[in-house]
Amino acid sequence: MLPVEIRPSIFWVGMNDRHIELFEGLWSIRDEGVSYNSYLIKDKKNVIIDLSSKLNADELFDQIRAVIDPSTLDYVVINHMEPDHSGSLRSLTMLAPNVTILGSAKTKEMLNTFYGITENVRAVVDGEELNLGEHKLKFFSTPFIHWPETMMTYEMSSKVLFSCDGFGGFGALNGTIFDDPNVPVAWYEEQAMRYFVNIVASFSKPVKNAIAKLKTVPIEVIAPSHGLIWRKNPTRIISLYERWANYAGVAGDPGVTLLFASMYGNTEKIMEVIAQGVVDEGLPISIYNVSETPITYILPSLWVKRGVLIGAPTYEGSLFPDMSSALEMAKQKHIFHKLAAGFGSYAWMGGGQRDFNDRIQSLKWENMGNFEFTGSPNFRELEAGRKFGADFAMKILAR
Repeated sequence: MLPVEIRPSIFWVGMNDRHIELFEGLWSIRDEGVSYNSYLIKDKKNVIIDLSSKLNADELFDQIRAVIDPSTLDYVVINHMEPDHSGSLRSLTMLAPNVTILGSAKTKEMLNTFYGITENVRAVVDGEELNLGEHKLKFFSTPFIHWPETMMTYEMSSKVLFSCDGFGGFGALNGTIFDDPNVPVAWYEEQAMRYFVNIVASFSKPVKNAIAKLKTVPIEVIAPSHGLIWRKNPTRIISLYERWANYAGVAGDPGVTLLFASMYGNTEKIMEVIAQGVVDEGLPISIYNVSETPITYILPSLWVKRGVLIGAPTYEGSLFPDMSSALEMAKQKHIFHKLAAGFGSYAWMGGGQRDFNDRIQSLKWENMGNFEFTGSPNFRELEAGRKFGADFAMKILAR
């Protein structure tokens, strides 16, 4: 897309990436894509706020040239040092050799370790203001959203908050950058939730701290580094992030996330009737095959739902490896204090459920029971599986 004027003399100069398959080399966005949002303020002092990866540098520079000569840039604001926001910095300094780089004190350290940049760097402090002419910037320290050096930049006259990874989301921008009425905002909210849980959820307390700091700041536009720019309803994305952050350390809403893996279909057979039992009791359920569904799509359900059912066969005396990996990622993302139960088949010796019981201790999940069977489930075991699901649902509802 061409540059877009967000407010007078404030431009989006970003780009879409519809080819990347893994964000951070880990999270699948093959179908959704992602935007890299950079912002340019044209004034007596010209400023660009956040950049792009080095792979997208040429496209970024073309966007800047459509508004100003890059050599006339006075400042580059680095809200966050992650290379998808700063990777094109060295190339930019060659186009604008007199540019001053602004960031937090920690950013100043990291610029040296990442890029060997030590000249023309100035650290700004929390609450510091910078006059550009018609515009004035104010810097807010927001550490650990989601690295220690992060900050947000606020343009005071237009009331635009450049929030970097805060309030961001997955999903390429399709024809417009804004939360306009003709835009499928619900889809972008879903992508923002997945982004939050995948990228930011482990840092929920810093998110809440940042939201509290911004409570008295009049904000008319939220301009993150990924995803929609919120101008119609900027408080919407703030309230969503606050709600998602509040799930940290709590069991969550009534509902069940069912994860399963099955080598020969036996565990899958019992999974179907266990799910039937859950729904019989009126609980919503989300079902994921961990061997086929990327973990990026599973984590949001685990984050918000109270109950977790884990179905996997025994594999060499332990839990099936794909399930073990899913539980490790849940631990990595601090998805704690759930109510859980396990089920699965084994051929000649057990061990999968014992391994499950051990693993959920580190997740601080409360064990609500196990259901284990040999070989293929018979009709009696299928009936028992349905009851197992119903009993589990009733325990969830009782909490």
